[in-house]
Amino acid sequence: MAKPRQKSRITLGSCASAAARFIFGRPLRTAEAKGEQVDTMKGVSVLGLDALSSASYGPEAALTILVPLGAVGLLYVQGIVTAILLLLAVLYLSYRQTLGAYPNGGGSYTVAKENLGRYPGLLAAASLLIDYTLNVAVGISAGVGALESAFPALQSHTVPLCLAVLALLTVANLRGVHDVGTAWAIPTYTFIFSLCGIVLAGLWKTVVSGGHPSPVITPPPLAAATSSVSLWILARAFASGCTAMTGVEAVSNAVPLFAKPAVDNARRTLLLICAILAFLLGGIGYLVHAYHIGALDQQKAGYESVISQLASAVAGRGVVYYITIGGVLSVLVLSANTSFADFPRVCHLLADDQSLPSAFSTLGRRLVYTPGIIILATLSGILLVAFDGITDRLIPLFAVGAFTAFTMSQAGMVVHWRRQGKGLANPSLLINALGAAATAGALIVIFVAKFTEGAWVTALAVPPIIWVFVQVRKHYDQLQREIGTPRKSAGANVRPLKVVIPVESWNRPADRALRLAHRISDDVTIVHVTICETDEAMANKWRELVQKPARAAGFPEPSVKLIRSPYRKLAEPLLNYIHALQKEHPKQQVAVVIPEVVQPRWWEYLLHNHAARGLKARLLAEGNDRLVVIDSPWHTRE
Repeated sequence: MAKPRQKSRITLGSCASAAARFIFGRPLRTAEAKGEQVDTMKGVSVLGLDALSSASYGPEAALTILVPLGAVGLLYVQGIVTAILLLLAVLYLSYRQTLGAYPNGGGSYTVAKENLGRYPGLLAAASLLIDYTLNVAVGISAGVGALESAFPALQSHTVPLCLAVLALLTVANLRGVHDVGTAWAIPTYTFIFSLCGIVLAGLWKTVVSGGHPSPVITPPPLAAATSSVSLWILARAFASGCTAMTGVEAVSNAVPLFAKPAVDNARRTLLLICAILAFLLGGIGYLVHAYHIGALDQQKAGYESVISQLASAVAGRGVVYYITIGGVLSVLVLSANTSFADFPRVCHLLADDQSLPSAFSTLGRRLVYTPGIIILATLSGILLVAFDGITDRLIPLFAVGAFTAFTMSQAGMVVHWRRQGKGLANPSLLINALGAAATAGALIVIFVAKFTEGAWVTALAVPPIIWVFVQVRKHYDQLQREIGTPRKSAGANVRPLKVVIPVESWNRPADRALRLAHRISDDVTIVHVTICETDEAMANKWRELVQKPARAAGFPEPSVKLIRSPYRKLAEPLLNYIHALQKEHPKQQVAVVIPEVVQPRWWEYLLHNHAARGLKARLLAEGNDRLVVIDSPWHTRE
């Protein structure tokens, strides 16, 4: 005879597990971490999008500052881009040194902490976290701006589009690094080849025409000059253009992500990122002057990004244009992925040093630091809403954090090489010293130039973040002092527990809790909180079902305590009783055994008030080291 088929039980846990598996993929074992590592090509798509995408908004940020100069401003673009390229070369050489010196990951926090001290390290970490958060907001807003350039009808939906992209990126990164590297590879290399193709075609047309190419589609005319050239305007343009270098440090933070040989793969990745970025910045800087392209106001109708104007001028509005804009759009919105890769890792390092909650150092189901990803997404979403998803409003806050981190890292590397000996005879020390000087100088220019535009907000945010780091560390230090290894065991002085069982009514869960209590102590009290003057029904059940059987079996008879609660509260009367009990017996511990009914189906949880869980939370929150809370679950059947 065939056995009857058992009904499958659909619970809240099983539904959540199935949904998580569908959205985020199956859980990965710790042993599978090696399969999550990336090679050079995937490293570019995972860690290079921030730097590469900035080629599309860095020049535009500089051009925006030069708008008051009219056509004259274009004369200075190439000089500004040249200065940025020289600084980029210094950063490349400097971080190449860092990769070799710190093969386990030498981000600004690690380098500064180990060589300059704890507080410089925390300054670098706070600056990095701010920069990574802003990078997500700027990348997404710039990407949506590129989309609106191609489809102006979407301009009234900027914020919803930004938040939708943010949600997509968050889910993708929660699936793991390997999946992200594979998924982002196609849009990354589409961007690289299409935009490099536009730049090459534009350069060819410019050379053939003797420096005066004819645009396929004429860019909008430049606005009339409203200001004369000044060192202040040029400094501000340079400061805004330096946003093109944010993200260069990402590779040094994530060396452990690379497959072996990790350092060689990381160096190749860094070289590819910097070389492509340099070519794009130099080419775009030259072509905007040749084609007379300026920046437009993103908040006004008819806005068109500089890249859109350039692609239209070089190739028209055909298939090549839309492929290029599609590549730019995808990489701009995906540029936030660099932050999703590195922000959680910096949080992990801080958590390991007990400067952030320990949850940040725990790997999630897909071997990524889930809390860091969620916090980054939340903060970035707040920024996008607060600034209406407008790139020009976010750019002034950008780059200050990045260049602070750059400077701390390079200064730390100088100290590192000095400890190695050789002094100024060491080429590595000279390279990092040049990097420290160059980034410090750029930081001063950026901070002064952007101060009134919003850089003061970034500067104001750093001290509170460092304060949080310090307070978290103080908490863990104090906790360690309190719960560290005991001097000796106190087993010889143990006294019997006084056990309290709060019950709503006398039932099977309460009876089971009583049986558990009898196993650990003979001093047991049943506590019943009632809104009535007396509760005869409870008293009668108690005498009949507990006292008589206990006397008949010769066991210690539990006592009962009825507490009247005229305001229908449960936790407060019980806590008052326990505190009074502790005061009466100062040398004994009190254990509270809580009967709790556990439902098998998710919807059944909606039918109950979960008083047991609320009571347990109050006891844990308001208790002390002489109070023990014990859960006695009763699992209901189908």
